[in-house]
Amino acid sequence: MTFHRGIDGSDPLRAEPIGRVAGPGEIRPAPDTWRLATGTLACPRCDAPVAPPVDRMRPADRLGCPYCDHRAAVRDFLSLAAPSRPARVAVRVVLSLDPPIIRG
Repeated sequence: MTFHRGIDGSDPLRAEPIGRVAGPGEIRPAPDTWRLATGTLACPRCDAPVAPPVDRMRPADRLGCPYCDHRAAVRDFLSLAAPSRPARVAVRVVLSLDPPIIRG
């Protein structure tokens, strides 16, 4: 069976034959990362949902509410109560050999 790109059949869809397909693959997170829970980020003062500004945050990192401008640690904004609401985040435990970051 041949598939053609053009109406008149002059251009084949694939110039080269299909090669051997690789075996089954599996994508796994790094072995030093574990998913702990799914939570919600919401302001503890006004309950507005908060989007995380970066890909990874630590519980002690500072976060601000876009609605009431309340500022606190990420752990104060995080709720693990079910059901999680629209501002869902994955809470992961990451094993790190780096020294902790100290901010002044």
